[in-house]
Amino acid sequence: MNNHIVSIGTASPGEAIPQLRISEFMQIAHGLDAVESRKLRFVYKHSGISSRHSVLEDFRFSNPQEFRFFPKNKALEPFPSTKDRMDVFRNQAFDLAQEAISECLKGALVYPNEITQLILVSCTGMFAPGLELEIIDKMNLRPDLERYAIHFMGCYASFNALRLADRICDAAPESKVLIVSVELCTIHFQKAYNEDNLLANAIFGDGAAAAIVCKEGKGLKIKKYDSRVFKEGENDMAWSIGDFGFEMKLSKYVPELLQNGLEKIMEHLESSYGISNIENFAVHPGGKQILQKVEDAFGISKVQNLPSHEVLENNGNMSSATILFVLKRWLESKNKIGDLLALGFGPGLTLETLLLEK
Repeated sequence: MNNHIVSIGTASPGEAIPQLRISEFMQIAHGLDAVESRKLRFVYKHSGISSRHSVLEDFRFSNPQEFRFFPKNKALEPFPSTKDRMDVFRNQAFDLAQEAISECLKGALVYPNEITQLILVSCTGMFAPGLELEIIDKMNLRPDLERYAIHFMGCYASFNALRLADRICDAAPESKVLIVSVELCTIHFQKAYNEDNLLANAIFGDGAAAAIVCKEGKGLKIKKYDSRVFKEGENDMAWSIGDFGFEMKLSKYVPELLQNGLEKIMEHLESSYGISNIENFAVHPGGKQILQKVEDAFGISKVQNLPSHEVLENNGNMSSATILFVLKRWLESKNKIGDLLALGFGPGLTLETLLLEK
């Protein structure tokens, strides 16, 4: 392999919104009474998240008259359609992508016309001609570069993008592959008060990340990867396209299912990666309970997985972009060297693992 993630850039829309302020919006949007409001505040307070970002300013407000995207009434009617939400994605995605890409290119000392392949990742928005063409045109990338799009795979999709970039670089060693993940999770807010929506509304945020992979001897070396599907969790994490945005199925049992799945394949992971000798971990911060259950399964401390906790606290879960936020912290850390095992989870129930070396 001998290919490296040489630079990562990230971008977040607007100022961070405090988690408890978002909970005030949710109490209004869900039409909760005093008892249910206390329950919701408890969930938000113990989520491991202090703030998140959104392209929608509405989540800052508890007064419907201040809403800018949702209707100015407590019932939020007429509730925005899927088309309304995709219009937001189409209008907002490029600016966020541009910020992340610019930072990434600067960090790698790479000019836009040196990029040979572009891989776009998103499970929260799509249109055609796509965002990747807008990036090529407005950022002066080569019009003849190869482009790929990975859509709707969920939180683990950037692992697939990194694997594809690695294989491209193996096949064409002169390649400089740009991965761009843009996730506007909050545009798919659902107001029905049920377990799935309560959990999803409590953890997801918006963000974009860009990474360059090439055959250059610096950064995070890509050493090995693996993919597993646990069918018993198929109905506990899923996406579907509804009339009013993308609807998420997110069961409270996901953390336990992940822990059980990891314990079942621990022997395989040990033989593949030598986990007992790995000190550093980059676990996709899908939620506080997920981080705790994975750490329990591996018998590791929070310190060994600290960047994941930090990203969760400051950004929430940004779907596929999240792991790149985490890896950026590892890439830029001056004190951490050696092997790093990254793990991502998503619909399926899918587990992706990636062994890196700094």
